[in-house]
Amino acid sequence: MNWLNNYVRPKIRALVQREDVPDNLWRQCPKCGQMIFHRDLEAALNVCTHCGHHMRLGAVKRLETLFDDGAFQTIELPRLVKDPLRFRDRKRYTDRLKENRAATGRDDALIVAHGRMGGRNAVVAIMNFDFMGGSMGLAMGKGFLAAARLAVLQEAPLIAVTASGGARMQEGILSLMQMPRTVIAIDEVKEAGLPYIVVLTDPTTGGVSASFAMLGDVALAEPAAVIGFAGARVIEETIREQLPEGFQRAEYLRDHGMVDRVVHRHSLRDEIVHITDLLMNRGAPAARVVPMNRVARAVRTQPARDEDAADDEQRPAAE
Repeated sequence: MNWLNNYVRPKIRALVQREDVPDNLWRQCPKCGQMIFHRDLEAALNVCTHCGHHMRLGAVKRLETLFDDGAFQTIELPRLVKDPLRFRDRKRYTDRLKENRAATGRDDALIVAHGRMGGRNAVVAIMNFDFMGGSMGLAMGKGFLAAARLAVLQEAPLIAVTASGGARMQEGILSLMQMPRTVIAIDEVKEAGLPYIVVLTDPTTGGVSASFAMLGDVALAEPAAVIGFAGARVIEETIREQLPEGFQRAEYLRDHGMVDRVVHRHSLRDEIVHITDLLMNRGAPAARVVPMNRVARAVRTQPARDEDAADDEQRPAAE
């Protein structure tokens, strides 16, 4: 038996196995359990071809599906203090940032992109759930403000695509301060008479849902997306009652007036284009194209009302 195990079986295994075959050719749908070939799943934008379940979609891939011909440009977001509270739990916060930056190739959980959508200028602020669960910290707050000012500069609608577990605990109260900062950003867009559209994806929870995620002129959501503030289990234990079926799902929020429409991912771009056409009057002259040097200057510019907050962010924490 040793001869068979040590010599014959390895030889046979080497003949039938190929090392260059990836181990992720098939994905199992978490809802219906069906196996889906990876190329079919990519072509369907991570929507199950059997039951229609919407799996999470990467931020960059989603941007490609929204902009005309998949063409867009991202802006460099303001750089901030890496670890304002010198936070540490099982790992240092700085180490967690390094790991997530290496894994995603992004500086933080927000990507701001601009380009043409339906032939019209558009600015998209999208959250990358792969970066620390899309958590909101100082970088996201200032990045969202930069996205709003870019939209005003280009006379373009601002579209926020949310996917987040909430505020970033490693930044403490500084992360919670980004909730009013994002509200200020939205006010600037609305004061300019421009649409602010929100696309709620799975999951949208915590401080994000309690701030800019629920302030859109139009709120769209993907099917069965989890949207809420506290977790369902926490709510049940607090009120000591069983929650209704479908609680905190996109369809439940639509039926109770919190979401305007639940839109299939394949129809999402067309829906956004149609809404922006209605809100911005398609017959009006197209927005001007702004040179990139002006975009960079606008993103770097901070108004006086942000100076105190910026000083607080740069102040080192007490030892």
